[in-house]
Amino acid sequence: MLNVISGIFNIADLRKKFLYTLGMVVLFRLGGFIPVAGIDPTKLATLFGKGNVLGFLDMFTGGALMRFSIFAMGIVPFINASIIMQLLTIVVPHLEELSKEGDSGRKQIARYTRYLTVVLAAFQGFGMSFWMKGAMLEGYSFFFFMAGTVISLTAGSTMVMWFSELITEHGIGNGASMLIFVGIVSRIPSYIMQTVTLVKGGASLIGVLILLASFMVMIVAIVIIQEGQRRIQVQYAKRIVGRKMYGGQSTYIPLRINQGGVIPIIFASSVLLFPATIARFIPNPTVQKVVSLIGPGGSLFMFFFFILIFFFTYFYTAITFNPVELAENIKKYGGFITGIRPGRPTAKYLEYVITRLTLAGALFLASIAILPSIVERFTHITSFQGMGSTALLIVVGVAMDLVRQIETHLVTRQYEGLLA
Repeated sequence: MLNVISGIFNIADLRKKFLYTLGMVVLFRLGGFIPVAGIDPTKLATLFGKGNVLGFLDMFTGGALMRFSIFAMGIVPFINASIIMQLLTIVVPHLEELSKEGDSGRKQIARYTRYLTVVLAAFQGFGMSFWMKGAMLEGYSFFFFMAGTVISLTAGSTMVMWFSELITEHGIGNGASMLIFVGIVSRIPSYIMQTVTLVKGGASLIGVLILLASFMVMIVAIVIIQEGQRRIQVQYAKRIVGRKMYGGQSTYIPLRINQGGVIPIIFASSVLLFPATIARFIPNPTVQKVVSLIGPGGSLFMFFFFILIFFFTYFYTAITFNPVELAENIKKYGGFITGIRPGRPTAKYLEYVITRLTLAGALFLASIAILPSIVERFTHITSFQGMGSTALLIVVGVAMDLVRQIETHLVTRQYEGLLA
């Protein structure tokens, strides 16, 4: 770890990427403190005190939603747009063809995703303007409030999407994951202060220790599963081209237990919170009762959360891992898996292995996702409600991915030095 930290400041290219990422993060945090015009802070605090659905969603924005800033929706519209586009890529033939056209096709799909992000942000901004009517300043025109809110939130979400793409292209790590990571980490001091207040108010200190111990166990489990992989050995036959002999060596294919990383749980959270957020805008007692059931911590929320994580784990693995294509590439270069015939039998074997691994990964993600809610019900400590399994998985996963990418840069730098 010390080598990774020192490497950031010793290597000019890596230092530039780190400072660029840090600059984008600072801009993201500053935007979270610029309020939308026409909001009364006192009424806003009262409005958010009525439920925990938006409080849970606020975790992804680092407090920007509770302050109702121009970045109140954060990266969520972009994530929702990405989910929709990935689903449409499977259903729509034109998009499926674009996904197979290499870099140009991916750029076109990314362009469609940006357009869809703007549309979703405008739609959510329109709904939030109606919901925030109760927090509007006295004497303020609702028409101007609605127009300003939609424009501000749409522009803010578009800017956050731009920040994430700039981080991905010029910085370190995945931009969307990095901004969510920053938003979660920025909330930790407030969670600690709330816990201290609860303990001073008579809450059980043993309950707090049990909750913290469960977090430590989850962190260890996350690291083990994230690093766990099944190595499939591939042997390459010897072949003579001219006077040179190629092949003859063996290598392996590393198949990770959790192929999708933190993506399935981010997708599941976004999809599950979207209808709950929209329903919150409808002032109907029946609808509000349903919202309380599907809100974070509710029984239905945990059930659907479990199911959606399973679905997105398999879905993400299916779109990122193609056993047929991998089997063809192994056969093309004269390789084979020991005991398995090249071609279709290899593809079937790889599909069988990845299916079993994905089952273990999905079961782990889904189980650990509902564990904090169970522990909170047992200990009655709710100050870390935002810092649940979703937050831990994202924080640990992004941190590990960040360290891994830095180590890759360091190794590449060492090899460049040897070649020079």
